[in-house]
Amino acid sequence: MFRMNNPLHGLSLRGLLNAAAPVIAPLLLASTALAQTATTTERPSAVIEAFQNAGVIGWVIVVLSVISVALIIENFVSIKRDKLAPPELIDELEALFDDEQYQDAAELCESERTYFTNIVHAGLLKLEHSFETVQSAVREMEDEETLKLFQKIGWLSLITASAPMLGLLGTVTGMFITFGEIAAAGGSVSPAQLAGGIKLALVTTIFGLIVALPTGAFYFTFRNKVLRTSIEVNAIAEELFERFRNRKAA
Repeated sequence: MFRMNNPLHGLSLRGLLNAAAPVIAPLLLASTALAQTATTTERPSAVIEAFQNAGVIGWVIVVLSVISVALIIENFVSIKRDKLAPPELIDELEALFDDEQYQDAAELCESERTYFTNIVHAGLLKLEHSFETVQSAVREMEDEETLKLFQKIGWLSLITASAPMLGLLGTVTGMFITFGEIAAAGGSVSPAQLAGGIKLALVTTIFGLIVALPTGAFYFTFRNKVLRTSIEVNAIAEELFERFRNRKAA
């Protein structure tokens, strides 16, 4: 009787795998390569894509945002009633004025430089003159110290105005690049060719507004804080010198 020989007869599982290895290995390598390609071609997130298309102008706005955050933190720390006029210094100066120890008060103001002590020191330097002269010196120093605070927060106002202008510059630059691509292609251009310029225009505009809006809000917050605090501290300083109103000049 004729018997057909089975080609797989006598082969173990390991033998089958060894026999199929030349075919399976290329398939596995191909599937791995396809998976890696799919991973690498995935579209980045919107935030990453925005930074990738920010250009030089966009990164300038990012630097401005870092400076803005640093200024906001610094102003939060320094523009406080307790920083500008520490309560313990006020109490100590009032005690020295009550004891008529004006030289000690002047030395204290020189050693502890604050908004309040600078004003008091300006008045103490004019004690030998009439009250009007003392009052004028105090008020001039009040104006000078208040101006310093406004100059300090003025950088936030500058960033508020500059950020959207830089965004507008980026917008114009992006549109210039876009129309340059259209002109170079002779009018027949694909959307992909225009994407770079349009992205630059949009990203810089977004960056500029993101920086300008909160920075402007913080600027007006600090501005109101400076006005309120300076009025309070100035009133305390002027009250210290009211005792000299009826005194004649030496």
